[in-house]
Amino acid sequence: MVFFIHRTGPFAPLYQPPSHAPLLQVPRNSSTQRREEDKETKRTRIIAMAEQNQTDAGRHQEVGHKSLLQSDALYQYILETSVYPREPEPMKELRELTAKHPWNIMTTSADEGQFLNMLLKLINAKNTMEIGVYTGYSLLATALALPEDGKILAMDINRENYELGLPVIKKAGVDHKIEFKEGPALPVLDEMVKDEKNHGSYDFIFVDADKDNYLNYHKRLIDLVKVGGLIGYDNTLWNGSVVAPPDAPLRKYVRYYRDFVLELNKALAVDPRIEICMLPVGDGITLCRRIK
Repeated sequence: MVFFIHRTGPFAPLYQPPSHAPLLQVPRNSSTQRREEDKETKRTRIIAMAEQNQTDAGRHQEVGHKSLLQSDALYQYILETSVYPREPEPMKELRELTAKHPWNIMTTSADEGQFLNMLLKLINAKNTMEIGVYTGYSLLATALALPEDGKILAMDINRENYELGLPVIKKAGVDHKIEFKEGPALPVLDEMVKDEKNHGSYDFIFVDADKDNYLNYHKRLIDLVKVGGLIGYDNTLWNGSVVAPPDAPLRKYVRYYRDFVLELNKALAVDPRIEICMLPVGDGITLCRRIK
């Protein structure tokens, strides 16, 4: 089952951190009676495991999905065991449609879509916002999770991409929950913040847009989300590049946006108005629960 195309050209692997830890530590046996052939058997097994690990890591670099797992086989196991069998048919249709788009790497991964869908049900979300829509996979996951009278304010600078997925969203019968606004989100948010009736009115806000404005979004969204509500910032591990050394061979756009992601992560970690949890789901998502 295809969910992303292989990453080539501008979507080549961003950063693959090296592993310096031993793959397997074998406890020393102090007995002088251990036979040399047993040692050799164990040594052979360790070498074989190391070689397999390197093979898995190499294969993983060639795959265009946004998983931080070192083993592509393990990620496929997660998808095929718990994600794809439970994925609603409209989400599957939209995922496969988006996979054909040249910028498909921008979409929310299937496992993250499943996570968002369950999270929204757990917190009984009703009034939500999404900044950065693309073709609408995460938007559809949200709309399916909300009650019939739930609402999503969705903003993106590109209506064309949104309209690619809109027929699927309409077929799912959830388009009435969505108010789509085309254009930059910051001016809209500024107007919303001015009106105090909007303060604390959102149960959940998902941000997957321009990383250089994440902190600008946070300054405004913290007033709009209710106390006890959640803000989710996507891509906060930026394909693992947040731990890349200074001389790592990163693409220009990766290096540029990485600095903003690092700045956001530092700011969220010390913000006394929120509790945070950074999860290695998809490309990394940080959940912020407003506490005051």
